[in-house]
Amino acid sequence: MKTFKRFFALVWLLAAHTALVAQTGPNAQNTAKRDLVSFEEFEARLAKAGKNAQILDARLPEEYAQNHLEGATSFSVANEADFSKAIARLDKSKPTFIYSIANGRSGKLAKDLRDNGFKDVTELPGGLSKWIGLGKPVVSTVGPGLSLGDYQASLKSDKLVLVDFGSRYCGSCKRLAPIVDSIKHEQASSVKVINIEAYENKALTKELGVTALPTLILYRGNQVVWKKSGVTPKGEIERVLAEANL
Repeated sequence: MKTFKRFFALVWLLAAHTALVAQTGPNAQNTAKRDLVSFEEFEARLAKAGKNAQILDARLPEEYAQNHLEGATSFSVANEADFSKAIARLDKSKPTFIYSIANGRSGKLAKDLRDNGFKDVTELPGGLSKWIGLGKPVVSTVGPGLSLGDYQASLKSDKLVLVDFGSRYCGSCKRLAPIVDSIKHEQASSVKVINIEAYENKALTKELGVTALPTLILYRGNQVVWKKSGVTPKGEIERVLAEANL
């Protein structure tokens, strides 16, 4: 009987440990991500909601002024008191759609709204970066920027050409910028670096399929030899450049 009790206790402890890991380990992140629907589902829900949709732009007002989804409202709230006043003007019963550059600020806003009783909250997966990169329409006060022809002309060089697509408002882009800048100076003899402000070059980002910021594209003789999104470590970029120079 004692052996059975010890066995039962061991099984119970293992079950409790498994449940704890599920709540605090890698799977917890997966659970948190379940609120993100597919891009196609976002579009379908937005179309179905029609004029009943509440679309909130979680970026800064100046970002909103440059490019935003049609029907969106600028919703960058600095403090808790202002946030309470801002959500009081919204209708909790209406479907609410949120976006930012990617899903950083929009993710926080979505959580805050749900915590305050909003039941139907949908984030734009990939954010405005993906929306613009896929050529979806936006209300804009900036022009299309560089044409594809002008861009291709800028790639002409006897060196490798590293293009950094980013935004001055993007946190990940800011973390990558000093890495790219150091490579620009350290490898000036063999690498040409070009910086592109994505939201001022919407047509180009669509043409090149840049759907996330930051994105690095490496060219050799006008041909793409490497492309990667996100904050890429300096060592990885240096390795790619060394291999491309062989």
